[in-house]
Amino acid sequence: MFPLEHVLGQEEAQKEKRNLQDSIFCSEDNSLYFTYNGKSNVLEVRDLSYQVNVASQIPWYEKLAHLEMPWTRATDKESHMVAIRNMSFKVKSGQMLALIESSVCGKTSLFDLITCRDHGGKITSGEILINGKPTTRQLVKKCTAHVREDDRLLPNLTVKETLLFIAKLRLAKISDSERKKRVEDVIAELRLRQCANTRVGNEYIRGVSGGERRRVSIGVQLLWNPGILIFSDPTSGLDSFTAHNLVITLSRLARGNRLVLMSVHQPRSDIFQLFDLVLLMTSGITVYSGAAQDMVQYFTRIGYPCPTYSNPADFYVDLTSIDRHTEEREMESKQRVSLLAAMFHENIRHFGDHMWRRSQRDSMTPVSESSSPLTLEETAIMATHSDDHLPGWLQQFTILLSRQISNDFRDLSALLIRGFETLLMSLLIGFLYYGHGKSNLSIQDLSALLFMIGALIPYIVILESITKCHSERPVLYQEFEDGLYSVTSYVSAKILGELPEQCFVVIVYGIPIYWLANLIPDPEHFFLNLLLIMLLTYCARIMAMWISALLPTLQISAFVGNALYTTFFLSGGFLISLENLWIVPLWLSKVSFVRWSFEGLMQIQLKGVTYPMTSGNVTYPISGSLVLQTMGLDSYPLYAIYLILFGMTTGFLVLYYLSLRFIKQKSNQDW
Repeated sequence: MFPLEHVLGQEEAQKEKRNLQDSIFCSEDNSLYFTYNGKSNVLEVRDLSYQVNVASQIPWYEKLAHLEMPWTRATDKESHMVAIRNMSFKVKSGQMLALIESSVCGKTSLFDLITCRDHGGKITSGEILINGKPTTRQLVKKCTAHVREDDRLLPNLTVKETLLFIAKLRLAKISDSERKKRVEDVIAELRLRQCANTRVGNEYIRGVSGGERRRVSIGVQLLWNPGILIFSDPTSGLDSFTAHNLVITLSRLARGNRLVLMSVHQPRSDIFQLFDLVLLMTSGITVYSGAAQDMVQYFTRIGYPCPTYSNPADFYVDLTSIDRHTEEREMESKQRVSLLAAMFHENIRHFGDHMWRRSQRDSMTPVSESSSPLTLEETAIMATHSDDHLPGWLQQFTILLSRQISNDFRDLSALLIRGFETLLMSLLIGFLYYGHGKSNLSIQDLSALLFMIGALIPYIVILESITKCHSERPVLYQEFEDGLYSVTSYVSAKILGELPEQCFVVIVYGIPIYWLANLIPDPEHFFLNLLLIMLLTYCARIMAMWISALLPTLQISAFVGNALYTTFFLSGGFLISLENLWIVPLWLSKVSFVRWSFEGLMQIQLKGVTYPMTSGNVTYPISGSLVLQTMGLDSYPLYAIYLILFGMTTGFLVLYYLSLRFIKQKSNQDW
């Protein structure tokens, strides 16, 4: 591929580009979302400089890995890096501006600042305006949607289900039929009809292709029809053909009276021709900002013509990159970049929008002026975000509960594997104690059996829940940032949504082991045993959810969860009696669900039962209450143990809620 400017004249190249775009857009139907019906938007950045303290961005766990205290703060001047330096540009509705930079820091920082998601940096000068007003979280939420580089979607839902659940959360005011119609329109607009009923999938679950998954992410934000769309590296990880088609889609959205801002690394030439505006920067320094079709002409004027048969984006990104192979090359490239930046600022000092053009009389006309107008019917149907309201708590709860159950039970293979793992553990323990037939187990064997029943299942539940929570984290925290629902509604739906799987695991685990081990064959004792296991596993599950919300990475959460469980296991009252524990493990045993489950299971099997004890040829009865008293397992009655486990579950639930509510984890911390 090579630029048209090298073969045709300036006017012929522009005419050819317009014909190319017209052929692209005229080949598609003018669907509902072709045009944004709200007022036009203007995004302006004025002399923006932004500084990042690199040392302060290092997470506490990485400091610990380097044998540093988590609270230490670096004061070295070298730890402060300028991410953006004197950046200025202005873009309007109907235009697509592409930020091209070899590094990631400047683009990421700019998008964080525009969307008011700054993470610890400092604006040293300048401002960002939307429609003449400084950006605020409230203003951004009303008109701006940000599509991240990574696709944060639930893998087991279909494309249509994903969009429909988001539409229910976003668009509560409109009717169900209008909501479904809007989902269908977005699917049609993004060319997703052929995969509408296919699972989204991820790197582990087979689903739609990478390009289709990226378009689903765009559709999630497009549902409420925002006027400003921001895309972080939308073509990253896609093949050239898929990337080209995706940028065509973004260009169509821009032509529909939207303001599209995107970042891209080194686009191929046919993608570059689709851009209206280009901002070329390196290490936060702007070296060109203006029309994409004028970039080659600008650099030719200042003495850097693009070679024939070369992609302008590739050539000028290489020209403005910092070469760090040697100190001499680094110094030379930095001097060249400084010179290019100074020349650019000199060339645009007469233009109020800080965008270079061939002459001052030329204007940057929005592309949308040539797009087809809406019909009266479409104008009547179109709803802007200002008319939308989020649903109430109860409606959020029901939507999230339905989505949670659909996503969990759609992954049938994973559910069956967990069920088989639980069943195998139950059968192994049950067959170990099966051989004694109708004869009673000894006190030692019985206590070991009951302790293992209450100690093994929480271990599986904790690790499985931590892994599951961290896999759902990107979606959860993105939706929290977008304000789709409250923490209260999510926690309520999450807890209740886990109940069916919880019941399945308890039944598969509790029934075989109870009858194989020949425990008391009485319905009352059986259901008391099953209820205690239910409370035990639910307490362990919610503790794991709390740890996942409290800590930043999967590895740290798994380590802390395992360490906490091991502590509860050791202080459970079987390996060493409770009366022989010293003060610290004794207090830990009071919050050990393993200890309370062991005590409860022992009381269910021994309370009120006369247990035959054989010594040589003599068999004599021993009261089960005496056994419990001897082992120190009669400190509380059985009903109190149920209440204690319920109270511990409630306590972990409160901690889980507080962690989600007040600890702001990064949505992409693990991925």
